[in-house]
Amino acid sequence: MRNLLLLVLSVITFYSCKEEVYWTKLLDKDLSHWDMYLSYKHEIGYDGQAPKDKDGNLIPPIGLNQNEYNVFTVIEEENEPVLKVSGEIYGCVFTKEEYANYHLRLKVKWGDKKWVPRKKLLKDSGILYHSIGPLGAEHWRSWMLSQEFQIMEGHMGDYWSQATSAIDIKAFIPEYIMNPVADESQSFIPLGEGEKIQGFCLRSANYEKKYGEWNTLELICFEDKSIHIVNGHVVMILRNSRYIQEGKIIPMNKGKIQLQSEAAEVYYKDIEIRHLESLPTEYYQYFR
Repeated sequence: MRNLLLLVLSVITFYSCKEEVYWTKLLDKDLSHWDMYLSYKHEIGYDGQAPKDKDGNLIPPIGLNQNEYNVFTVIEEENEPVLKVSGEIYGCVFTKEEYANYHLRLKVKWGDKKWVPRKKLLKDSGILYHSIGPLGAEHWRSWMLSQEFQIMEGHMGDYWSQATSAIDIKAFIPEYIMNPVADESQSFIPLGEGEKIQGFCLRSANYEKKYGEWNTLELICFEDKSIHIVNGHVVMILRNSRYIQEGKIIPMNKGKIQLQSEAAEVYYKDIEIRHLESLPTEYYQYFR
């Protein structure tokens, strides 16, 4: 009996250690896994053109690793590092490494502050994945070409195309002014650059927790497929990740990960990632 007990404890210890090794923590007090980029304090009425001063001269973005106004800071909460994003200036932190075939998970909650041009709008941020190319490539001149796992009040898990990206999503087709809505019972429809449907899709349902509570978000990426998961619920199924360059369709299955600063105060913690050798069995069904 004693030997059996020792064997059970050994197995438990082995798998506990294996789990610790399996996941790589991406957040520490020094943000050692991340770089940062800041563009502008955007104003209401911004139309995608490079901002100019009162004399008509182009205003350069703040740039790489210039943390003006302390937009990105690491604080400590219950002896854990927490990334505070003030949102005052548009931009992002982005991983120094590129990733493919992975499971990302993190926790996120809202702060109190909002800034122009989102003072009267919902709080907003996002996880941008498969991020490649130059910073400031999209409408807000703040982020790389990428696919977006939206983080917005009431909209956690939505999809946005960034720059010239496109993807296919299991969703109801839109009608008139309606948006497509993700649903696992539907066929895949193409959205984004070069497609009839613009690059936005609503998550299947709202699973966001009450204000002040931490939400757990998970992103599964394997080959051309991805899955958005909010507090344990699959809210979007995506495949055929791609982008358009000079009229050519190019697969988009690897890249850096960006966390947005987008005029709203937001907190992140427990950011970690693990490599996938195959698509986890529980997610096969979504791609049949």
